[in-house]
Amino acid sequence: MPKEVILIAAVTIDGFIARHNLEITSWSKDLPLFKKQTMGHPVIMGSNTHKTLFNELEGRETLIVHREDNPKKILNKILKPRCFIIGGGITYSRFAPFITHLYITPHPYVFGRGIKLFEKSINELELKFEKLITVDPQKGIYQYQYKVKPF
Repeated sequence: MPKEVILIAAVTIDGFIARHNLEITSWSKDLPLFKKQTMGHPVIMGSNTHKTLFNELEGRETLIVHREDNPKKILNKILKPRCFIIGGGITYSRFAPFITHLYITPHPYVFGRGIKLFEKSINELELKFEKLITVDPQKGIYQYQYKVKPF
């Protein structure tokens, strides 16, 4: 199992990752940072996320998970020290017990409804702030990096 399992997501101010299942994330301004951070690392995603991001995933080992897949078994097959969980909301929820870090980039949008960051109920995560990365200061977009307890 990787030492670091990082949830990475662009979210709206009200906590949504998309308006619907197959939304192309044209509103997400952090794609260059996402590519830089995930390049060369395995990325885990649900099938809908794969359909919307497949053109953006060159240079990474992609693991597409389905609802019947066991998250721990999938992680145990990864030999690299770091991997990224890249969506969607159900996948984030299913892998929540194994997440060691969160890289969250809030964007200046309010969708009102859509796909939540965690689509299913999860246990509370205690976070420790680690780093802030500038994405687009003119639009107030920054990536917040947190470590999940245990620190």
